Amino acid sequence: MNVKEMYRRIDGYLDTYGREEKSLITVLQAIQEEYSYLPKEIFPYLAKEMNLHEAQIYGVATFYENFSLEAKGKYVIKVCDGTACHVRKSAPILERLRNELGLSASKITTDDLMFTVQTVACLGACGLAPAMTVNNKVYASMTPEKAMDLLKQLREEA
Repeated sequence: MNVKEMYRRIDGYLDTYGREEKSLITVLQAIQEEYSYLPKEIFPYLAKEMNLHEAQIYGVATFYENFSLEAKGKYVIKVCDGTACHVRKSAPILERLRNELGLSASKITTDDLMFTVQTVACLGACGLAPAMTVNNKVYASMTPEKAMDLLKQLREEA
């Protein structure tokens, strides 16, 4: 990742959203939208540009569950484990994805940065249970077999 280019892009977000403390969350969201996570190199730069302490920025980035400090894969798969999905057997879907990709609860991204598999408390798609998303596109009535078919399709696209 070219740090100078990253700083230039961040400057664009700061110009658009402002350099005041009240703009921090919006700026962090824009950065994460672009990079799929918040690279560690942004913290000292943002602190300087927004006249904040690095710890303040880090505090916001770690407080909100939406922000990630770790690189994510090209395909972010979220498996719902809310009540409706859990009752309709979302756990075997998650287990199958993790086994196929060599992932676990603590290792959520493949080494090639192709896939990230996460669980979420609820996708808000209870009527479609068990549900999962890939890059925010919802897939309904999933089974371990359907998940493997989808994984195969994603690998072919990549």
